[in-house]
Amino acid sequence: MDGWTLHWLEASGYLSGYRTEITAAFEQAYRTVSTIMPPPRLDIIVQRLAGETIPEMGLVGRAYRSTMFSMTVDLDNPNFTRSLSEGALHRQIVHEVHHCMRMAGPGYGFTLGEALVSEGLAGQFVRHLMGTPPEPWECAVTPEILQADLPGAEELASFHYDHAGWFFGTGARPRWAGYTLGYQIAGRWLAGAGQIDAATWVNVPAATVLAMGLERRAQDS
Repeated sequence: MDGWTLHWLEASGYLSGYRTEITAAFEQAYRTVSTIMPPPRLDIIVQRLAGETIPEMGLVGRAYRSTMFSMTVDLDNPNFTRSLSEGALHRQIVHEVHHCMRMAGPGYGFTLGEALVSEGLAGQFVRHLMGTPPEPWECAVTPEILQADLPGAEELASFHYDHAGWFFGTGARPRWAGYTLGYQIAGRWLAGAGQIDAATWVNVPAATVLAMGLERRAQDS
């Protein structure tokens, strides 16, 4: 893992019993990213926080900037050991690495449309490299429900959108609607773009993905 430094924060809970397995997942993720591009230099926080993860997985990642992300785990969550053994931690690391690489280029974004693209691209990046099906949040909402509540051009361009409402379901929208929509938009862009290189996976403008992804969605509906 040349260039990746793991910082173990244990004041909030010890991780010593799982360091070997967690480190192995990071090593796997490093090799996975290496198949398409040189992995970036990263500082990675690994911490244990009870009740602060995705309940279905017992872990959650968060990218802070182009050179740093965190991976929070909850050893008290009964789903955590399955996330280790079935590769969910491996996949989430790759997802967050894509966020960091995009932050080094065009950025995660500040508008709803940019956020949809960044999350969708990260999910499709995992699928492309690992051949895995969508995560639960990437297929959480039916196409019919999404179609009935598609954001218009003005909302996509808004800097004042409700991120928690779109992605976490804190408002009227279903939980994970934004993740599902972003995954579909990125998937439709990929289907139309054909073979793309490593740089495009990271640096494609959000407007390009939205234009093609939403156009193909309209044709499919």
